This record gives sequence, C-alpha cells and structure tokens, in this order.
Amino acid sequence: MGYTGGTTLNPTYHNIGDHTESIQVEYDPEQISYEHLLDVFSQGHDPTRMFFSRQYMSAIFYANEKQQKAALAWKERIEKETGRSVKTQILPLQTFYLAEAYHQKYWLRLNRELFREYEHRYSSLEEFLKSTAVSRVNGYLGGYGTIETFDKELSSLELSEEGQRRLRNIVLSR
Repeated sequence: MGYTGGTTLNPTYHNIGDHTESIQVEYDPEQISYEHLLDVFSQGHDPTRMFFSRQYMSAIFYANEKQQKAALAWKERIEKETGRSVKTQILPLQTFYLAEAYHQKYWLRLNRELFREYEHRYSSLEEFLKSTAVSRVNGYLGGYGTIETFDKELSSLELSEEGQRRLRNIVLSR
C-alpha cells in the first residue's frame, strides 16, 4: 500500500496531495503474466465506474512500454466486452511512496492475535511487508482465496498451531 502518480514529495495519508492510493505488485513473469495480473485487477472492481477523487481513482501505473501496450490492449478488450467506456486511468509509474505502517496489511491488523504472531517474527516493517505468508494471511482474512488453496498453504503460513486453528476458524466461517 502506498501512493503514486502525483507531484507531492513524501505524501502521507493526511497530506496525499495529488497522488493516488495504490498498491505495488512485484511479480515473477515466469510464474504469472502481466496480462493475467490485469485480468485479476479487473475482477476486483468495475473499471467502467467513474471515480470522483484522485486519491481513490482506478488506475494502472505501467513501468515500461510493454506494460503500457498490454494495459491499453486490456482497456480495449474490456470496452469491447462490456460496451462501456473504461474509466481506469493508464499512467506512467513515477515514484512509489510506501504508506505509513498503520496502513499496511489492513485485514491482518484487525486480528490482534494473528498480527502479534507476525509482529514477533519480523524485526522490521520491511521484512513484514515482504513476507509472502503475511500477504497470504492478510488476503485470507479479507475473504480472498479458495478453501482448496487455503488448505494446501495453511502449514506454510508461519503461524503457531493455535494461530493456524484461529485462522482456519475464520476462513471456514465465511
């Protein structure tokens, strides 16, 4: 979670300036394609919906010409499929500013017991944010992922047995 797309130096939630709240996705193109990530992005929201503030607008920030072409092709395909104009902005990536610590891993922070387990495991915010296990648990707590994937991953999520039980109960109650 962070901010990009604007000109304000070192934006914060309370001084975001002309930036947009964003996430930065680091991915391995050997594992997943940029085009697939664009499809996942469009499943999470309606790209044809108009947004009324720059802070929360729908945007794809591309890092290079190949990503720009893929994003423009994605936009054209969505417009053809829906018959509606895509409002998602396609813009060049500028500086990405990491948001304040309290904005990171929202769903996990709402579960104090599980959050504390990871807080004790990681000595720095950087390690915490880079953890795949932390990201996966945050996603499961937010209602994302399948039960089948969850069952396969549970033992690799770096939680105690009690933490695994707690997380399993939450995921299965949805």
